[in-house]
Amino acid sequence: GRQIDYNTAISDEGLKGNYGVETGRILMENAGNASGLNRVRLQARAAAAAGSDARMSGCSLPVVINSGSGNQGITVTMPIVIYGRAWQADRELILRALVLANLISVHQKKYIGSLSAYCGATSAATGAACGVAYMMLRQKGEQERIYQILCDTITNSIETLGGMVCDGAKASCAAKIASAVDAGLLGFYMYQNGQQF
Repeated sequence: GRQIDYNTAISDEGLKGNYGVETGRILMENAGNASGLNRVRLQARAAAAAGSDARMSGCSLPVVINSGSGNQGITVTMPIVIYGRAWQADRELILRALVLANLISVHQKKYIGSLSAYCGATSAATGAACGVAYMMLRQKGEQERIYQILCDTITNSIETLGGMVCDGAKASCAAKIASAVDAGLLGFYMYQNGQQF
């Protein structure tokens, strides 16, 4: 619960304030014409990016981390929170999705190491996309398909974004996070349409 509360608070602050290059706010301004799932997808990207906007620009609000990184903690959290709200998922389902997302992200990072030129937002966003997939499948009562769908979501996401390079913790992290969340969700949507790499 603390991960949701803390990371949502800094995301909200990033959307309200003038932090960094305002990646989250820019995305939200462009969400005005979107509707349905397209709007939720933009909101998920914006919420994750806005938390990073604030964090990288000196906001002192606390963050619950993933794999030693506040940005990765925000990235793995906010898409699940946004989709959970949109789908009116109960708190237990959101928490289960968040546990799954955190574990998938940590598992991926195990193979990358503590310091790497590989952008950690990639693994965090992939974990978040898996959490979103898990929520949807549980709500539809399709638990028997979860494992394969998560595998395909991971593959699609990493195949799309696996080459993103870390250039250090700075304002550009927010834009990388927005891209990573988009790629993670695209990986899931590809699976939904019967496509996987």
